[in-house]
Amino acid sequence: MPETTTIVIHQETKARLDELKRHPRESYNDVVDRLATMATDDEPLSEDTLKRIEEALEDLKKGRYYTEEEIEAELELR
Repeated sequence: MPETTTIVIHQETKARLDELKRHPRESYNDVVDRLATMATDDEPLSEDTLKRIEEALEDLKKGRYYTEEEIEAELELR
């Protein structure tokens, strides 16, 4: 028999889990497991992606970016 754990959740959360059930008899364990699986990204970021993220963060720190308003003005959208 599998181990079980009791958790406390708000009624609103339970209602949301009820809405996510694929069928009325689906267990909450199955719903939570499906959500946890969907939230997990098993594919690590590539070295190139990590480098580009670091570069973007550096640009932000040094103020090298355009605001939405600046882009709209440049493109004469306003």
